[in-house]
Amino acid sequence: MQTFTIPTPDDWHLHLRDEAMLATTVPASAAVFNRAVIMPNLVPPVTTVEAAMAYRQRILQQLPETYRFQPMMALYLTAETTPELVAEAAANEHIIGFKLYPSGATTNSAAGVKSVDALAPVLEAMQQHEVPLLVHGEVTDADVDIFDREKVFIDRHLRPITEKFPTLRLVLEHITTADAVAFVEESSEYVAATMTPQHLLMNRNDLLVGGVRPHNYCLPILKRRSHQMELQRAALSGNPKFFLGTDSAPHTQDKKETACGCAGCYSAPAAIELYAEFFDAHGALDKLADFASGFGADFYRMPRNTNELTLVKETWQVPATVDTANGPMVPYWSGESLNWKVQS
Repeated sequence: MQTFTIPTPDDWHLHLRDEAMLATTVPASAAVFNRAVIMPNLVPPVTTVEAAMAYRQRILQQLPETYRFQPMMALYLTAETTPELVAEAAANEHIIGFKLYPSGATTNSAAGVKSVDALAPVLEAMQQHEVPLLVHGEVTDADVDIFDREKVFIDRHLRPITEKFPTLRLVLEHITTADAVAFVEESSEYVAATMTPQHLLMNRNDLLVGGVRPHNYCLPILKRRSHQMELQRAALSGNPKFFLGTDSAPHTQDKKETACGCAGCYSAPAAIELYAEFFDAHGALDKLADFASGFGADFYRMPRNTNELTLVKETWQVPATVDTANGPMVPYWSGESLNWKVQS
């Protein structure tokens, strides 16, 4: 097979950052994806419909005229979020849901939630208005091992949430563990998960063996191989609860290669090719279309895309760096070869 065509994919978890960085990040994702869920962890965070619409406009201003990209905005869930705001968001076609960041869990999450239990009135409103909850599923307690944070969050918070709000539509983002796979598989049709290329293609050896590799550092952190294999099994299973969300997270090289490097992998320059690499390596290219272009749209109750994207079997190298107005970025898979390339 020398070419492979799928419906144009969507990215159900994307960081674009803001201001000058948008000139680089928006075209990179818009060249491949029809729609993307835009993460709200700016500084200050995007906590209101008004702020989300202003951010959306800044994104659209960087969109090349020939692209059909639709940014779908998420609002940052805080202790100040109200049921009234949930109703306002539900009435806006450009707002897709609310993002729950535990305070301190990842980049720009200081304003995040400190008490999940206190969110009950807001979660009730989200269930009532059918507004999805997008979850960064990690606890941040100092006494919890970083490799166990996802499992503890699921047991401590997600299971009670799904029991108390059984029809709340919930997406556990960028899952990393066998525990997360089991939770999603065992939960109702209202629970789904996104998967990143780095968590499918790598495990913690790729972060730590031979020295720390800062451009493979992300949160939730890469886990042991046994967890990676469970993620792979779920992605290859054809289960509609699992779908594409790159979590592409741009940071300039100087912010990654430092004593306290930022968490995040900037995968946008090779996003769909990375997923194609994974599915092809497992003899399952026929599963890519649903994973990348179908299951996410179905869960979010949106029409599947009718336009198409073609991949060509052609070996190429991911660029060593990507220039931005803020300085160079080192993309995920930098300098490494991939066997599929988007047809121009």
